[in-house]
Amino acid sequence: MTSPDDESPLRGVAQNAEASARYLTDIQRTLMNIGRKLETLQHETRVHLRSTHVEGDRWKEAHLRALPVEAALKKTLRDLKKAVDDLERVTFKRRAHQEKINALPEIRREKKLAKARKKNAPQISAAPQNSSGAPQGVSAATETGYGNPASIHDLKRKSA
Repeated sequence: MTSPDDESPLRGVAQNAEASARYLTDIQRTLMNIGRKLETLQHETRVHLRSTHVEGDRWKEAHLRALPVEAALKKTLRDLKKAVDDLERVTFKRRAHQEKINALPEIRREKKLAKARKKNAPQISAAPQNSSGAPQGVSAATETGYGNPASIHDLKRKSA
C-alpha cells in the first residue's frame, strides 16, 4: 500500500493539466518502448518455439505447441497498444476539460447577460393602431404595399 506522502506529487500533477499531459506522455513513451521489446521477444519466441522439435514429432506439432504462447504474447501486445492509445485519449480529454473549465465563467457571464436582456426587453405592443380609417374587414396590409385581400374571409364572393 502507498502512504499519503507517496501520493502527494501525483496530486499536484492531477491538478495541473500541463503536468498531467507531460506525465501521461512519459508513461506512454515508456509503454511504447516496452511494446517494441515485447514485439522483438514475440518474434524470437515464435522462431525458437516453432523450431523446437522433439523426437517422434509429426509435421506441425511444434507449431501447434507454440500457438498458446504466441497467442498470449499477441494478446499482451494488443492490450499494451490499447493502453497506449487510451493514454493519448486521456491526455486530450484532460486538456479539453481544462479548456472547458477556463471558458466556463465567460459562458456563464454571457448567459446571465442574455437572461437579463430578455427579462428587461421592451414590451412589443400588439398591433399599431391605424388611424387612416381602413375598414375593419380589410387588413392594414393593403396600405403597406401587400396584396389584397389578406385572409380568406376578406375575399368577395363571386358567382359562377
